[in-house]
Amino acid sequence: MENNLESYVTGRVISEHKERYIVRTIERTFEAEITGNMRFTAKSREDFPAVGDWVAMQTYESDLAIIHAIFPRYSSIKRQAVDQITEIQLIATNIDYAFLVQAVDRDFNINRLERYLTICNSSKIKPIIVLSKIDLISEQQLNLYVNNVHARIENVPIIAISNETQNGYDTMNSFIEKGKTYCLLGSSGVGKSTLLNNLTGKLIMRTDIISKSTNKGRHITSYRELIVLDNGGILIDNPGMKEVGIANADTGLEQTFNIIYIFSKDCRFLDCTHTKELGCAVLKAVKSGEIDSKVYENFLKLQKEMVYFESSIKEKRKKDKDFGKMVKNFKKEVNSKKHCP
Repeated sequence: MENNLESYVTGRVISEHKERYIVRTIERTFEAEITGNMRFTAKSREDFPAVGDWVAMQTYESDLAIIHAIFPRYSSIKRQAVDQITEIQLIATNIDYAFLVQAVDRDFNINRLERYLTICNSSKIKPIIVLSKIDLISEQQLNLYVNNVHARIENVPIIAISNETQNGYDTMNSFIEKGKTYCLLGSSGVGKSTLLNNLTGKLIMRTDIISKSTNKGRHITSYRELIVLDNGGILIDNPGMKEVGIANADTGLEQTFNIIYIFSKDCRFLDCTHTKELGCAVLKAVKSGEIDSKVYENFLKLQKEMVYFESSIKEKRKKDKDFGKMVKNFKKEVNSKKHCP
């Protein structure tokens, strides 16, 4: 084991509460904090533990522990931090599959699904689309929704479920494999907590009654938590996300909007923006109907977000670097004055 961690206990972070962590090992569960050195040397939020992380820690008989290191992550779901354009929020790590949950009554939005897909694809996490609350619509409406998704999103499984009747749960359970980690992603009120309660057969997450004015359950999950299911699958619930900002997702965009990248190879200019250039194969395909205009518009929107995020990061780094130079020059000037006769 690297970094002389042989003497430490290995555990997995199952929940996080303002830089205090609940970590589970094979034998026990501990309440943990990170070392002062980890806190001091952290350059960003990504340097702190997150739900799903495997960590090396020193444990004590009082069920307390100190986290000394985070083991390398094989995947992580990230988004732009809300109201902080240059910051990345780490949602969860070491995930194999993501259930993208949308309610079919009022929440259904294929643009948002493509947004979640882009985040999953950039994180090398396999997506599975879950359409919930199907008991609230007719079978004809459901078939229309499924066909609309298939028309824009290829090669991604779709599961239709009802939390009330549990119709579709057998299909969903068949996707959950022992030892694999899954996360639930979706807006508030789409039924993620009820879904989790039904899958576990326990009241893990409390849910409030459905509001008659909105047909949405008031979602009260406020933190991420990792739960081991009876069949050995591992599930991470997440708070409902009103905003899902795109961060570093270049490869994710290419995979989600593969058809646009295929046509772009025939563009006249290598740096074509696919917005107004003569000889743009993408614009030509949109005009002819070979590329769905809605897919094209959503691609431009997400690409613009990503470019803005990356340019904001570069600007912040430049400001930090300039400030560092200013501090260094100031110290140098002060020291030179001290040594003057």
